[in-house]
Amino acid sequence: MNGPIKNAGRVTGQEACPTPNLPPPVTARLARALAVLTVLLAGAVALGLWQGTERLDLTKIFSNPIARALFFQLRLPRVLTGALIGAALAATGAALQALFRNPLADPYALGVSGGGALGASVALALGWSAPVLGIPFVYVAAFGGAMLAMAVVRAIARTGVITLPGALLLAGVVVNLTSGAAMLTVQYVVDPNSALRMLRFMTGSLDVVGLDGVWRMAAILLPALAALVWFARPLHLMAIDEDTAATLGVNTHRTELAVHTLCSLVVGLAVANGGAIGFVGLIVPHGVRAVFGEDVRVVLPASLVAGAAFLVLADTLARTVLPSTELPVGAITGLLGGPLFLWLLRRRQRYSAI
Repeated sequence: MNGPIKNAGRVTGQEACPTPNLPPPVTARLARALAVLTVLLAGAVALGLWQGTERLDLTKIFSNPIARALFFQLRLPRVLTGALIGAALAATGAALQALFRNPLADPYALGVSGGGALGASVALALGWSAPVLGIPFVYVAAFGGAMLAMAVVRAIARTGVITLPGALLLAGVVVNLTSGAAMLTVQYVVDPNSALRMLRFMTGSLDVVGLDGVWRMAAILLPALAALVWFARPLHLMAIDEDTAATLGVNTHRTELAVHTLCSLVVGLAVANGGAIGFVGLIVPHGVRAVFGEDVRVVLPASLVAGAAFLVLADTLARTVLPSTELPVGAITGLLGGPLFLWLLRRRQRYSAI
């Protein structure tokens, strides 16, 4: 009798305490997100290579010299540049949102892109084109401008250990306006060719010829992005709470400094090659969170891949939406990101009032 009674008690206990449905581990969620987004990126690249002012027959690139030149000198460099810059801006946006614990943080909204564009524009206006240790000086100037802009925004918005969200956004707006005014002033006193190049930095464009600049950018940008993704776990803990992160062994001060420097470097490189392209770092991380969850360890690397696909698609739209002309890709991302930013700001204010 004891056996059946014990078995019955065991069954009853199991039924009373069922096994909870735990979420899959972070590695499984990350692998699933990257698999889906890689397919999306492959489709975006194929569409970007095919579509344009002239549709390109990819089967003729090795038999037709005109098709080959169009593919290797114009279409492929542009798609690769868009993928690299989109990945850079989206990953930076995800990192800044975790670092500041603010869903409205974005390289463009915080003035970092504007500062980088100003630094690159000043270098062009002064004719500082000689490389420094093999690195184009415009890259160095853009990095310095982005670094200075982020430092100013953080200094204004931070009170002790607290970053004020309203002050953060207001400081970013002021830095953007100041950078834009300075760029307009410089644009009026330089020669017409330099003025046109500066206009590219202000509007955001992926008009690139040849692969040399793409490899030069990728050689610096890809290691910087890999380092930024490495900070996904500390940023995940800091996004929850800085005290909790410190308790779990995260050096919060060193992490902030490293992420600050990496974001400035990545944004500076992106701006030096594509101009101040707005709101990619806002749109993409929010889309990734909506589909794959809030975990920064998933959001940061997934945003990198999704950002590459997003900007390639946005640039393809910019090249094809009007049959007689080509729009700057910054106009497309601004039209998409501006309303989203206002909606998020409105929702945040409503929740704060509650």
